[in-house]
Amino acid sequence: MAVSQTLPIELYTWSTPNGFKLSIFLEEVAAPYVVRFVNINRGEQFTPEFLAISPNNRIPAIVDPEGPGGKPISVFESGAILTYLGRKYGNLYPADERQRVIVDEWLAWQIANVGPVFGHYNHFASYSREKVPYAIKRFGDEAHRLFRVLDGRLKDHEFVAGDYSIADIALFCWIRNWGRRGIDIAEFPNVKRWHDAIDARPPVARGLAVKAPVEIDIAKDEEARKVLFGQR
Repeated sequence: MAVSQTLPIELYTWSTPNGFKLSIFLEEVAAPYVVRFVNINRGEQFTPEFLAISPNNRIPAIVDPEGPGGKPISVFESGAILTYLGRKYGNLYPADERQRVIVDEWLAWQIANVGPVFGHYNHFASYSREKVPYAIKRFGDEAHRLFRVLDGRLKDHEFVAGDYSIADIALFCWIRNWGRRGIDIAEFPNVKRWHDAIDARPPVARGLAVKAPVEIDIAKDEEARKVLFGQR
């Protein structure tokens, strides 16, 4: 379903897996959008202006100036944004309720399992000054288990929920850097096949090219570490 969008969607983002979900989706549906980078390494996520649209002080968030009823709407949390945009554009999110349930299941699986586990593993393996073997093994083992679950699903499915969907986009953004999760991708040939098919899509390449204007080594940058790891 084509949607006539006169004003561009404002995408508040940074170079993270969750941020790339939205730039990829918007490229896939050829939606007009403008990028508003939020430097999460320098605390811009805590400004009153950003908190007004994302009260959990996390990216991504969007402002759609042509929301329901033609009135502006802001949406935060990547899963909520993906389903909102999927309904709005009638693309990558099925109208059939049975098919939509499957997409929702795998999207929720990514948000509740893959994102937190991979994030925790990365923190303890790459960023923590105190190496905690138990934590590294605990989250490394769980990351391996999640890859095994996904590989099993993709054994008999081209994409996780039938046709290519927002669930695939969400998972791809977290799966793609498997080396940082301590994963040998040779163990998971179905995941590798699925990843390569998505990675070859031109809109995906364009979405991944929406990168922050500066790169910061969080492991070494004390200001970034204070902002990201020192909040209560």
